[in-house]
Amino acid sequence: MRNAGKIPAVVYGMGKDEAMLEIDAADFSKVFREAGESTLIELKIGAETRNVLIHDVALDPIKDKPIHIDFLEVRMDKKIKAKVPITYVGESLAIKEGGVLVKVLHEIEVEALPKNLPHEIKIDLSLLEKLEDRFSVGRLKLPEGVAAISGLDEIIALVETPREEVEVEEAPSLDTIEVQAKGKEKEGALEGDGEAASEEKAKK
Repeated sequence: MRNAGKIPAVVYGMGKDEAMLEIDAADFSKVFREAGESTLIELKIGAETRNVLIHDVALDPIKDKPIHIDFLEVRMDKKIKAKVPITYVGESLAIKEGGVLVKVLHEIEVEALPKNLPHEIKIDLSLLEKLEDRFSVGRLKLPEGVAAISGLDEIIALVETPREEVEVEEAPSLDTIEVQAKGKEKEGALEGDGEAASEEKAKK
């Protein structure tokens, strides 16, 4: 099937029996780029059309291409939870001045009716104006009918103050320490031999 440009798939949900499918790989790639895993799509199975989400995509570990797809059929009148990817846009004054952008989250879980699920959620970096500024879930402007599951205080991104470089002196190697130690021992031995020679000479 895969050699013929098809991808094995399964659709389930709504209390219906699972249906095994084969999907055209080129058609799926196009839809997946546009919809992702959080946008409602219509899946046509013969004369029937089902409202589904792309629930899971298994990828070939070497070729990084889809090898199996799970579709989840949903009710249009019932809210569902889904993870929506975050897209960072705009420019931050704090970053321009040397701050370091830390992206804490790359997706956020929301709850909404299937038709209201956004394809992505944009974060405007221009709102991070000063060092140590933070962008939390509570600052999100979500589409109507969409609610974040995460707490309002959860951090999505922040600007850290750049760390100063500290010069550290290189520690002596073990070889150097051993040589120095042996040198001191030798020096002590020579001093001891000198003292002994002096005493012997005095006796004579």
